[in-house]
Amino acid sequence: MSKVEERLKAIGVELPQPVAPVANYVTFVRTGNLVHISGQISLDADGGIKGTVGVDVDLETAQKAARICGINLLAQMKAACDGDLDRVVRVVKLGGFVQAGPDFIDIPKVINGCSDLMVEALGDKGRHARSAVGVYKLPLGFAVEVDAVVEIA
Repeated sequence: MSKVEERLKAIGVELPQPVAPVANYVTFVRTGNLVHISGQISLDADGGIKGTVGVDVDLETAQKAARICGINLLAQMKAACDGDLDRVVRVVKLGGFVQAGPDFIDIPKVINGCSDLMVEALGDKGRHARSAVGVYKLPLGFAVEVDAVVEIA
């Protein structure tokens, strides 16, 4: 078990099997030492978190949705690293998308749910640049989607 997975276990996070794509794309692309990970939605074993933040999803639930996205990103990272998350050099950038109601403006606070998990799991290697954007609709009605660029060894 990698040190990263030991940290995750200590905070009660178990990585799922990486989710297969739902359309005509791949879940990640490696080019040199960079891995570009396709957007991961707030889908988990319980069905995930769907809805519009600020309408039928509150901030705390939306942050949990972003954390689920982070867990799914880590699962994809593990696959990209051939099973060894200790190969992650750093998270370079996260792109966060929130299905937001017209009056909801706390988009960055939502994506903190994912950002915080990256730091919990990877320490300083998890600190990253980031975008946080509110959108009208996300795939399949999920509340949050996050993609990533990661450097690996």
